[in-house]
Amino acid sequence: MHRFGGIIFDMDGLLLDSERIALDAFNCACGEFGLGDQQAVFMRCVGTNRQRGEQIIRAGLAGQVDLAAFIASWDTQYAARTVGVAIPVKAGAVALLQAINKLGLPVAVATSTATELAQAKLQAAGLLHFFQHIVGGDQVARSKPEPDIYLHAARLLAVSPAAALALEDSENGVLAALAAGMTVVQVPDLVQPSAALRARGQHVLASLEEVPNHRF
Repeated sequence: MHRFGGIIFDMDGLLLDSERIALDAFNCACGEFGLGDQQAVFMRCVGTNRQRGEQIIRAGLAGQVDLAAFIASWDTQYAARTVGVAIPVKAGAVALLQAINKLGLPVAVATSTATELAQAKLQAAGLLHFFQHIVGGDQVARSKPEPDIYLHAARLLAVSPAAALALEDSENGVLAALAAGMTVVQVPDLVQPSAALRARGQHVLASLEEVPNHRF
């Protein structure tokens, strides 16, 4: 990792084991409204900001449910599982952040979650102090898979995108970081990358535990 000028992490599903919580909340909301299995719709939302996620929900569930009521129920279900709770940290996250700290590399989070909520999540998990910058989805105009959030994080770290390492779990996040021109490590969470995504050239690892000794 020493050859990189800065490191940029996604948060949900990469540092925090939160996507399973979001999926459980989503499924509960689907059950409440009698929608059946809508996991494919959820998966399209993973890695996107709230605005884009709501657009996906509205397109995927149009005509099946009162969309505002469904989104409100999902929000309530998710908040009940996460507010005031330390979301579990992914295996290898702390050791990796400590290793990066020892190298003296600047570190940021680039998450589709709103900045204030992201800061609260990281604080509760005991990770906030590792990062110089928290870049939330509310800080940029376009959501992942567009590159905006990674380009903004690189500017804040004063590192060129070509010299930055981005770590992601989702397809939308990987596409965003690649579009920004960064070296990308994908640690898949809920779903493995498709053959088409793997062909984009990111490094696919099983766990954050593998990153420190990976040969880039």
